[in-house]
Amino acid sequence: MVSEGGTERFLSSRVRDIRPSGIRAFFDLNAAGGDTIALGVGEPDFVTPEKVREACIQALREGQTKYTSNAGLMELREEISTYFASSFALSYDPEQEIIVTVGSSEAVDLALRAVINPDDEVLIPAPSYIAYEPITQLHGGKVVEVAATAENQFKLTPQALQAVITPHSKVLMINYPCNPTGTVMTKQDWLPIVELIIKHNLVVISDEVYAELTYGRKHVSIASLPGMKERTIVISGFSKAFAMTGWRVGYACGPRELIAGMLKIHQYTAMCAPTIAQIAALESLRHGLAAKDEMMTSYNKRRKLFVAGLNAIGLACHEPEGAFYAFPSIASTGMSSEQFALRLMEEAKVAVVPGHVFGSGGEGFIRCSYATSLIDLEKALERMGRFMQVMQMV
Repeated sequence: MVSEGGTERFLSSRVRDIRPSGIRAFFDLNAAGGDTIALGVGEPDFVTPEKVREACIQALREGQTKYTSNAGLMELREEISTYFASSFALSYDPEQEIIVTVGSSEAVDLALRAVINPDDEVLIPAPSYIAYEPITQLHGGKVVEVAATAENQFKLTPQALQAVITPHSKVLMINYPCNPTGTVMTKQDWLPIVELIIKHNLVVISDEVYAELTYGRKHVSIASLPGMKERTIVISGFSKAFAMTGWRVGYACGPRELIAGMLKIHQYTAMCAPTIAQIAALESLRHGLAAKDEMMTSYNKRRKLFVAGLNAIGLACHEPEGAFYAFPSIASTGMSSEQFALRLMEEAKVAVVPGHVFGSGGEGFIRCSYATSLIDLEKALERMGRFMQVMQMV
């Protein structure tokens, strides 16, 4: 018989203190919402390209169902190395500087776990992807938010970074193109940041899972700048740009000592990424780049339509240059982000994510994914427009 306090008392304090995902909370509410248009979860509406699926089917027929090496298929790591060299001007040794993971989410977890000591400060620009804070806390790190404000289009600035650096600062956790804001950093944006990173001897974990999804400018990895490759773990994956969310294949590239540390953890916790999924990822890099580009072109059309529509109905929105999210302000309504998102779902049947779940800088905004059909985006804008009209009449 369990003693007073129930089984929850067996949980570690770190797990008890972590908040459930704010994104998933709204996703679950939407799941029972009938004809609600979902703009909440960041998942492509495209199906994984047929060539990739066929490669997986063929591998299954051939019985390729055993473990791969812990670091992943060598063929896949070699292809990732070639892809990074041609696309992002970065050279990595596939033998010692690349690890294939169970989605980019595992790569983030491994990277933070490999470098954090208790009470190390992890600097995270906010608003940012919601997983960074709880993973940091799980591993004993201290989260320090770096303000990335709407006035600067949510870019990380040297002034904001310098303001929070202390002798305990160890990690800068970044995500550009950014979820939730769609913000992209240019080389000129990065240069003064790089000076501070080197001056204060920080290690950088750079989540670049949206690197392929940029509009009007090319992605610049911070690792490609002088002095940065040797102190940066670059994380990416196949979920977003390649429409492979359910396959769960990601990877990390970085200095061999850091990758070796991540591999040590990965050996005990995951063994290897799913073999069939790795074969599918390999096919995506070898024969799926054209399909990736076609999907990006479609996202760009949706981006233009949706952002223009948001501004037209009174939800001021900066132009996102990457990923597939818009982050409009709802300040004109006088409601909190959560109040707005709940009422929008209940009264207009449009599901979005309240900005406060992405950190303190997200309050007053909502995240809308435009990775859905143009028809649904137009319907969503129509419903949101009527909702805004009602708000203005109150």
